[in-house]
Amino acid sequence: MIKDGFVYIAALVFIAALLVCLPKLFKGRTASNIFKFAPPIVLIYLGLMILCTVRLWDLEATSEAYGALKNPILYAMLFLMLLRCDLKKIIKLGPKMLIGFFAATISIGLGFFISYAIMHGTLGEGAWKALGALCGSWMGGGGNMLAIQAALNVDESTMAYALVMDSICATIYVMFLLWIIGFSKKFNAWTKADTRVIDEVGRSLEEEAKMNTNSITWQNIILLVGSGLIVSALSQKAGEAINSVLPFFDKATWTVLVVTALGIGLALTPFGKIKGTEEISNVMLYVVIALIASRADLAGMGDAPIWLIAGFIVLIIHVGIMLILAKLLKLDIFTCAVASLANIGGTATAPVLAGTYSNALVPVGIVMALLGYVVGTGGGLVVAQLMSIFG
Repeated sequence: MIKDGFVYIAALVFIAALLVCLPKLFKGRTASNIFKFAPPIVLIYLGLMILCTVRLWDLEATSEAYGALKNPILYAMLFLMLLRCDLKKIIKLGPKMLIGFFAATISIGLGFFISYAIMHGTLGEGAWKALGALCGSWMGGGGNMLAIQAALNVDESTMAYALVMDSICATIYVMFLLWIIGFSKKFNAWTKADTRVIDEVGRSLEEEAKMNTNSITWQNIILLVGSGLIVSALSQKAGEAINSVLPFFDKATWTVLVVTALGIGLALTPFGKIKGTEEISNVMLYVVIALIASRADLAGMGDAPIWLIAGFIVLIIHVGIMLILAKLLKLDIFTCAVASLANIGGTATAPVLAGTYSNALVPVGIVMALLGYVVGTGGGLVVAQLMSIFG
């Protein structure tokens, strides 16, 4: 069992590197079909989740290394991805993104209500309070959950079950979305979605980056890596300072806002044209995915099976409603998946999912995730009160 923090990080990056290289090592139709069904990003998530469950590393002993690296690398990744952002093109995505976001929010609320109506007899007394807090988290983020927990005076022991449900169900759902995004063409054909605008925005931004014929030099690499890390460090300090004065958002959200502002601002300068942002941000993307997956302990399923069933009922209802709306409103998979994860995953994972579709569309994931913080507390409290009908 790995207990050393550096060995743990080294192992994660090495395993992620091996899995990313698999499509280059194995060619042919069979291999192509396998990697189409299970692309490297899903293999990383699934593989490290399994290795975590079999205790290849000690979760407690390596928690300090995980905590020290995960968010800083995530913020650096977002900054580098945002250097390719063109807001004028992003705005062209139009109102469908908002429709998708609020459809996801409402369907999550309905999912919690229906799930509790089915399972309330087995979840225990007062479970609606903990589920209401978790609903706020799945509509927004951790700050919303804590606000609802305080407002409803949720018992810590009951809240622990909800946190297990959150950890396991949300983790598996993120993996599902990372997998399903690979079937975008089939999904969009089924819904008859007009993806010309999104495709054009992504394509124009990517072509603009390709027109930059400057070669990637080692000076560029160290400049971009250093810039990403220093922006990450300073933004975290700024987020903490702003949060102490304006606690409307938690410090993580303020940090994302600062990173976003700096990334978008510098994208308008010659700094945004430096070659290498896509390559380095992709490396950071896979490292972040590896870090997140490395804490997904599936052994937690045995602790609260009833709560996990309730959680999966919520997700099944949510996905079912989103599929119906996607068909009726002709929504594309990017809109549905990012809107869903903007609610359930928040600023930590929605930009990551957007980045797997197109690095150029990462800002959309950030904006949608931030909307969740606005509606999360109120939405969670409303759903909690509706669930309280059942006692």
